[in-house]
Amino acid sequence: MSQIAERYESIRRRVRDAADCAGRDAADITIVAVAKTVGPPEVRAAISAGVTDFGENRVQEFVAKHGLFPEVRWHFIGTLQSNKAQHVVGAAALIHSVDSLGLLERIDRIANARGVVQPVLLQVNVSHEESKHGVDRSEVVELVAASLELSNVRVKGLMTIAPLQRPEAVRWVFRDMHDLFESIAGMRFNGVELTELSMGMTNDFEVAIEEGATIVRIGRAIFGR
Repeated sequence: MSQIAERYESIRRRVRDAADCAGRDAADITIVAVAKTVGPPEVRAAISAGVTDFGENRVQEFVAKHGLFPEVRWHFIGTLQSNKAQHVVGAAALIHSVDSLGLLERIDRIANARGVVQPVLLQVNVSHEESKHGVDRSEVVELVAASLELSNVRVKGLMTIAPLQRPEAVRWVFRDMHDLFESIAGMRFNGVELTELSMGMTNDFEVAIEEGATIVRIGRAIFGR
């Protein structure tokens, strides 16, 4: 068994344990292997180990790796500039980082021209860190409502990035995000079904799962430093 396979199996065990602690089914949680620092050999080893979902945060790397490994699901998890959206729309299983109405509309126009419907998540800056992208939580409802006018984009849920602190110190971020998610889902916007909550990375994913994450983004714990 390769080191990547061993690390991935360890992450799967930790996901199961965190889900058990929260009374959840681990099958409802997707592990996205963040491949932003690795090359094709490592991706190939991860696929052999059973990884089905990968994340990239740079458009050029996303395009290259998606082209090499189209058999798996590629998530775009980084900041997406409007002028580069055409390289991602239609190829990404899920775009995690929509942070403005302008970007949402741009994705819709490209998807319409290509005859596809692009699933996206709205990135929310729950912790109000200036270094983080994302809309304020007060803007999320308006953005979800605006998406109803766009026929080729589907808001599937929310995403956030917590501050790099001890896991327990950022639990409130995940809890607030889950509360926001549940609040919006409870509004039952016609045509919008929020199912995905992307939060938690190598440093804090177990706490994120305990607070309701359905997608965790794991890089160095799978691929090494």
